[in-house]
Amino acid sequence: MTSPTHQLAPALDIDASLTEIERGLDLLLNITPVNATEAWADFERSDFGTAPTLRLRPLEFEPDKARRDLYNLEIENVTDPALHTLFRAKRDEIARQITVLEDRDTSRFVYGSLQLYGGIAQPLASAAEKLLETIPAQAPSTRSVTAGAFAEAAQAEFDRYRAVYPDFPAPIEVRDDISELMVSFGRLLIPEAAAIRADRVEPLLHHEVGTHVVTYQNGARQPLTLLTIGLPGYDETQEGLAVLAEYLTGGLDPRRLRVLAARVVAIGQMLDGAGFLEIFESLRAEHRIPTRTAWSIAVRVVVGGGSVKDAIYLRGITRILEALAEGSSLDALFVGKLAVDQIPLIQDLLDRKVLNAPWVRPRWLDVPGAQERLDRLRAGASVTDLYEGDVSV
Repeated sequence: MTSPTHQLAPALDIDASLTEIERGLDLLLNITPVNATEAWADFERSDFGTAPTLRLRPLEFEPDKARRDLYNLEIENVTDPALHTLFRAKRDEIARQITVLEDRDTSRFVYGSLQLYGGIAQPLASAAEKLLETIPAQAPSTRSVTAGAFAEAAQAEFDRYRAVYPDFPAPIEVRDDISELMVSFGRLLIPEAAAIRADRVEPLLHHEVGTHVVTYQNGARQPLTLLTIGLPGYDETQEGLAVLAEYLTGGLDPRRLRVLAARVVAIGQMLDGAGFLEIFESLRAEHRIPTRTAWSIAVRVVVGGGSVKDAIYLRGITRILEALAEGSSLDALFVGKLAVDQIPLIQDLLDRKVLNAPWVRPRWLDVPGAQERLDRLRAGASVTDLYEGDVSV
């Protein structure tokens, strides 16, 4: 009898090609400033009066060739209806990524960003404003750890996974050309100049390793390699899941919630025409966001010409909360990187044995108290319900 995977061999060739093309784009790194540390020093010297000049790395791919490779794929020959729809949507998303990278540092960039990540709907804007009003401003945290100390903590977290899943890789890189912690193609990238709040270390490990790395590794064990780089629109669900991981482990503190809300507010201001300095000052004066945090939020919003990506954290956790209240199981979301809306499709592929059950179970589901918190969310909760009271300074 022919295996389900063998029957889909032509489709899997296209899946592999789409994955290879997107890997070549490296969207995440290519919209990350390479000079954030120097830019902050200059900004501080200017007494916060001169907007920073953010430099992006040169593109290492040829956009026209990437487009040609993309549209040479004969997706019309894929007979499985679910995969045909999926591949067409993914091709469209990759084409938009190519355009947005070409449009960096132009007035067109923001429109490409909106096409990839969506705008700020009124309910999301209102939720963000409410969080900032409800949660008292917090004093900046004084205790922080260095990149080296965080890398050691990350290694220990990888070791916990490796104790259960011996083949679980542990790719950690400390780099001087990034300013934010990130996972890129399964690698945990730590900025060399990082000063990470000590009380954020564990939640960040559950966010970055327990969600982004775990779903990458689960995707890597699927015949469908797109599950490593993400099905169309996966980012929002991935970040929502990662924020859920922080909450279930007791790490979604008031400071973090205020940052997620402030990102949405800052994007709204950028879309209304505000520049870096106006956004930065508004975050500090109106919303009492600490200076260095306000800088980081504003940089992430204006980079490239205006990025709306950071709205996906608050929108993502909102969508996850809705799914939980509707009785959805999270299990399918661990198969790889996908969106909530694709759960029925993935479940169908699991039922047909095209996909395998997830290899790794995130540790954050099993920390003490996590299941009780998850049960409370299933009973119905909004993002403002995630605020559980003040934090000690």
